[in-house]
This record gives sequence, structure tokens and C-alpha cells, in this order.
Amino acid sequence: MTEECGLKLVSGRVKWFDPAKGYGFILNSDGGPDILLHANVLRNFGRSSVADQSRVTAWVQPTTRGLQASEVVEIEPPETDGTPPIADIDSEVIDQLDSLPLRPARVKWFDKGKGFGFANIFGHPDDVFIHIEVLRHSGFSDLAIGEAVGIRVVEGPRGLMAAQITSWDRGDDENGGELHPLRLHDDDDNGDADEYLAHVAE
Repeated sequence: MTEECGLKLVSGRVKWFDPAKGYGFILNSDGGPDILLHANVLRNFGRSSVADQSRVTAWVQPTTRGLQASEVVEIEPPETDGTPPIADIDSEVIDQLDSLPLRPARVKWFDKGKGFGFANIFGHPDDVFIHIEVLRHSGFSDLAIGEAVGIRVVEGPRGLMAAQITSWDRGDDENGGELHPLRLHDDDDNGDADEYLAHVAE
């Protein structure tokens, strides 16, 4: 924990966050009262939601209503055992996830109740399927229509699907790579989708 101008840098797990209510709480790593996380603070970081048990590092300030996050610095997805979030994604893809290009995309629609939705990658007309478990593994709890995100894409048995979701404007910081439009062919026509998409077992 570091102090700066009366603020404290705190890292803690998300207790819960409800996008519909517009707020949630972070468990205080010091064992004190929970820390309020407002949707506006999360949006300033480039997200509309955060999954429960994600680790959030944020600048926290005391207010008349208790501790409140004023700026999110980093979000780490919930810890997993390393297994793929869904059966259509091979474990080898998960092992090499960071090597996949990060694609700029916008959410076409996402229904949390149904557990899935679709996004469109810039410069590519096909829909990209997003499963709610992939979303949770990426540290999100929901997506808003039109939300800008970064997507690592694989080609599954039924078409393009997201293997990982990131914040649009945090892609470089979190993943060490730039956002790239999806191309299916090189300029010299010698390449194909294999260079840009990971494939999972049919």
C-alpha cells in the first residue's frame, strides 16, 4: 500500500459488482470496511463491468460514506486452474493466449441471462461469438451494446469465437501487444487465416 496526496493504493478482490445498480464493492486487503467501486470509476478505466473475485488495484480515498475507489489502476481476472473456460477452446490455445493478436471490436449484443453474445471486429464482417465463461475468465461480468473491447479470436467448430476479452484502451498495458484489425489474407495473397487465427479441434 502506497500513500499519495491522502489517497492509498489498495489491491483487493471484487466482492460483487452490479452494472445495473452502477456500483459494487472491493474487499479491503487491510481487513477494514469494504471499498465502494462506482461504475463511473470503472468506465474511466475502459470497462462497464468487472467479474466477482477479480483483483482490482485502485487509488482509494475516505469519504463521508466510507472508503471509495477514485481511480482503477489494474484489473486481474479471477484465478483459475488453467483449464479452458469452455470445451470449444483447446488447452493449447489457453497456454499460448498471450501470443494471439489482440483485435479491436465492438459488442453487437450480449445477454447475460442467455450466457452469450456477439461482437464485430473492425474491418471484418463476421460475428465473433462470446461465451459468458470466457467473459468471466477475462475479468468481466457483462458487456454493453456498442462497448469497445479488445478480443483474442480463435476459429471454432461453428465459426469465430472469443478466447479472451480485454479493455479497449488498456490492451497495450495489460497484454503487451497492440490492437490489430483482423485480416484474412496477406497483401501478397500467400497468407491465409492460419496466421491470424488460432484453431481449435473440430
